[in-house]
Amino acid sequence: MLFFDFFQKMVEKNAQVAVELKNDLQISGTLHSVDQFLNVKLNNVSVNDPEKYPHLLSVKNCFIRGSVVRYIHLPAAEVDQQQLQDDCRKEAKQQNERAK
Repeated sequence: MLFFDFFQKMVEKNAQVAVELKNDLQISGTLHSVDQFLNVKLNNVSVNDPEKYPHLLSVKNCFIRGSVVRYIHLPAAEVDQQQLQDDCRKEAKQQNERAK
């Protein structure tokens, strides 16, 4: 649940993200919601290559299935790296305790 919690915090910040799909399409927008399957909903959508995908210029918000996402590019200023590292350590510790 580490990534789900992380993305929920990004939703609260109304972070601007770029989602790169497995078919090489890259869509930018405001992160509106993320669910436990890491499906993503974006508002104020724009396509990074409008000449290649002119049919997507009229799309203003979209839902992206988590299984088709290759990367989610996050703004560096929005990411608290220290908090993310601490959360990773906590989760690893919890998993190790469950395994015993």
